[in-house]
Amino acid sequence: MTAFKPLVFSGVQPTGNLHLGNYLGAIKKFVALQETSDCIYCVVDLHSLTAQLVHDDLKDQTRAITAAFLASGIDPTKHIVFNQSRVMQHAELAWIFNCVARIGWMNRMTQFKDKAGKDRENASLGLLAYPSLMAADILVYRATHVPVGEDQKQHLELTRDIAQKFNNDFSDRIAGLGVGVEMKVGEETVNGYFPLTEPIIGGPAARIMSLRDGSKKMSKSDPSDLSRINLTDDADTISKKIRKAKTDPEALPAELDGLAGRPEAENLVGIYAGLAEISKEAVLKEFGGQQFSVFKPALADLAVERLAPVAGEMRRISDDRAYVDAVLRDGGERAGALAEATMKTVRDIIGLLQG
Repeated sequence: MTAFKPLVFSGVQPTGNLHLGNYLGAIKKFVALQETSDCIYCVVDLHSLTAQLVHDDLKDQTRAITAAFLASGIDPTKHIVFNQSRVMQHAELAWIFNCVARIGWMNRMTQFKDKAGKDRENASLGLLAYPSLMAADILVYRATHVPVGEDQKQHLELTRDIAQKFNNDFSDRIAGLGVGVEMKVGEETVNGYFPLTEPIIGGPAARIMSLRDGSKKMSKSDPSDLSRINLTDDADTISKKIRKAKTDPEALPAELDGLAGRPEAENLVGIYAGLAEISKEAVLKEFGGQQFSVFKPALADLAVERLAPVAGEMRRISDDRAYVDAVLRDGGERAGALAEATMKTVRDIIGLLQG
């Protein structure tokens, strides 16, 4: 091998309703990437256990995320859509990566500190090891690129650290088996089996904030439903939530610098930019000097125009449970074949007896 084959991987947890932040920050990117790349999109149901062990409706939540993928325009025949737990190799590689990763690396993860809070001793081991499973999700397919939000960038850096340590530790065996790619690590050349996956970050609406507090990320767990626009919201609900979105008394500025210190204004401008697929500068060129009484109705109309068809298609697809299950079953079979090919080589590299 002389290079890694380009491949995009990403996953979404099946916890709660998907919202506008998920759509603009992730799913819309997924749809665009499938036009230029081979893609694998996963509903990461095993990850959902770190946040809540006992679920009443995990199967239906998994189907709902799948329906959102399909309704947004992801083609499961050209690419792969599946749920993580169907492919056992994710968990197998995660255990190996648990042995590669260092406890110090995990303890530095910001999300673990935030989610565990002050009672870290009572947090589950799964929450601590979550980034190791995420690394396995990506590298079991040797994916080269992952679309991520800013909050997941640290985890992707850890994925690169795990890949690099594996490549360094097993460089000679990888070379002996003839399965590696020569990679520069500082001044040294090693034979790498896993790529150093690159993040795909960007766009005018890469991070969508709460409609009630521009300093907080839009979240499925926020107790106020007015803080987010759910992908299942109808047109009237979308319009109502945008009308009630928190703003300030000033008019919109004409220049981007004028949004400094105005988180709610910046958030709404970013949402408009993401939905319209234009820059924030272009939004301000059109609406600069206007009051929110003018801008909010325009934003509401745009949001309804772009999201209502997705919501309607989601409901239609969700009603066809047999179709959704067939997509996941087919995707799981195809993903499993790729994952097993990787794991067979990994077992040989490590020296596990097989066959």
